[in-house]
Amino acid sequence: MRYTLFGRTGLRVSELALGAMTLGSHESEPDAVRRTCGRIIDAYLEAGGNVIDTADIYGGGASESVLGELIGRRRESLVLASKYTCATAAGDVNAAGNHRKNLVHSVEASLDRLRTDRLDVLWVHARDHFTPVDEVMRALDDLVRTGKVLYIGVSDWPAWEIAQANTLAELRGWTVFAGSQLRYSLLERTPERELLPQAYGFDQAVFAWSPLARGLLTGKHLGSGTDGATGDGLDDVRRREHETVTAVVEIAEQGGWTPAQVALSWLRGRPGNIVPIIGASTEAQLADNLACLEVDLDAEAVARLDTVSAVPLGFPHDFLRERGVTETVYGDRWADIVDRRSTGRRTTNGAPY
Repeated sequence: MRYTLFGRTGLRVSELALGAMTLGSHESEPDAVRRTCGRIIDAYLEAGGNVIDTADIYGGGASESVLGELIGRRRESLVLASKYTCATAAGDVNAAGNHRKNLVHSVEASLDRLRTDRLDVLWVHARDHFTPVDEVMRALDDLVRTGKVLYIGVSDWPAWEIAQANTLAELRGWTVFAGSQLRYSLLERTPERELLPQAYGFDQAVFAWSPLARGLLTGKHLGSGTDGATGDGLDDVRRREHETVTAVVEIAEQGGWTPAQVALSWLRGRPGNIVPIIGASTEAQLADNLACLEVDLDAEAVARLDTVSAVPLGFPHDFLRERGVTETVYGDRWADIVDRRSTGRRTTNGAPY
């Protein structure tokens, strides 16, 4: 396992994060589940991983409670991340949202369940449009100043509001979002339209959740009819999904890998600072996912996956890539310009992206 930096901060995070959404969720056999969870955490840490990502709503708080029980003295070597925003108490109108009251209450409850005095990273779990952006950023900065939260990130927000939030925070000297967490995989590339350019622009680490698209990229549903790719009346999205999963499976067979390893390897190779969040319910699944670190896709395989999974970027991105428009914007020698800045930018068909 190697490490990268959490956005513009000096915090070192492993190149794969362990997602704890299902941790402690099978309470019918709590002792057996805890033993399995313990072995999964042990295996992840032994592989060099140091980021465990949870949330106050996962398992109704059970994920945090189990983590607090299992990590024990290893707490200091971990980058422990949790989230707040989503409703935690039925009937209480303020037990949900981005506002300061829910923020403070949620963090205190998370610290208690996790048996720690601070969160290394706190993610805002989703956008609550009732709460102004300036209230969110000021309240988060206040919490950072207390030492109960060290770094902040944002999950499931529109790109323009993340940019607004960070610009406001920078101007006022508040803590900025150092990371973005979003759904990104070979079957979900729409973040390339706005969210990823935003993250590049603010030098944020991108934590990709559902990197295997709810298991579809393991190929387990291919040809079964449950992948949505049967019959003659396929829409473009279903057809693209089916062709993408087929390509993943075939490349895996050719390379002697599993489809999950190929899908994760492709994701790790994307422009920018991408950290897939892997989840596992068994030690075997975790071992399979971790083995993606040993997969080296050649240029032909990457090009095939890029092409088969590509989604239209829409206006203005596709418009600005048209040759005549490109020459108008950049001049007739645009092809001789090489952007070496470390912003995650790349070129596609010669046009800047």
